[in-house]
Amino acid sequence: MVTEFGFCNLNPIRFGAMDASHTGTSNSEDLPSNWGRWGEDDQLGTLNLITAEARARGAAEARTGRTVSLAVPVRPAPLISGPFAPSTQDASPVQQMMVYVGSPAPAMADVMLVTNHHPRSTHLDALGHAIRDGRVYPGRPVDEAVTPAGARHGSTTAFAAGLATRGILLDLAADGPLPSGHAVTARDLEAAEERQRVRLESGDALVVRCGWPMTPDPERPMPGMSLDAVRWMHRRGVSLYAGDIGDAHPDLDPACPLPLHRVALPMMGLPLIDAAEVDELAAVCAELGRYAFLLTVAPPRIHGLTGVPVNPLAVF
Repeated sequence: MVTEFGFCNLNPIRFGAMDASHTGTSNSEDLPSNWGRWGEDDQLGTLNLITAEARARGAAEARTGRTVSLAVPVRPAPLISGPFAPSTQDASPVQQMMVYVGSPAPAMADVMLVTNHHPRSTHLDALGHAIRDGRVYPGRPVDEAVTPAGARHGSTTAFAAGLATRGILLDLAADGPLPSGHAVTARDLEAAEERQRVRLESGDALVVRCGWPMTPDPERPMPGMSLDAVRWMHRRGVSLYAGDIGDAHPDLDPACPLPLHRVALPMMGLPLIDAAEVDELAAVCAELGRYAFLLTVAPPRIHGLTGVPVNPLAVF
């Protein structure tokens, strides 16, 4: 059964529908881009900015070994009537069935169906996930890059070696959640840097907290990243983005809707960790008086995925 729902389109033959109707009116030539910067076959995007120096900078932040998970907890739904796609954002992204194995030794095993791109699951978006003008990063036609059988280019396979760099938390909700419909700008991010006495450097991962759950509510417009903030990420050399704030729903700027998923990911090649849990991280940072840490992410080595659930770890 194929089901379409608000946060994802599961029909594999409708790639063309993801093109012009989702790009807004902004001219792609005026947008920040890394197409061609690391070659026509590049599948790492801004992860290329994680140099040995950047990794060493991150490793230096791991002083005590204290760890904090950035993943939201998931309670699976029972898989009792065959695989199906979640019909609403409130449905669990994981369906699970326990299986008894009697040979060669008694044991219990799991069968699971996982919906990767789901607002209630912390997941890593690979570079083949988002489309701009019929292409995925770095300009590869989407029908060449992604097929119904899986992604040939821009899949999570490119991240199999794992991600490790310095992470910087910019807590925009230290004094309370951001206002409804607030568009985060470069000024907001720089003000947080100054307040926390930290500066993001090229190759660092950016983690942002807004104090809102990442569950769209049409009755209460959520805050979101602006194109101005995405341009700032490009200038600063952000290698990876994570947070409890992403693209606003509904759109804050009709001229450039979904700037993270329609500009940062397909144009800049910036991998995104959607729906991160950052409240505990913010509490630990405030307790320790420092907002830098070693951030590690180890995606499972499954070929052909445009995204996968992950458990990012901040190490202090």
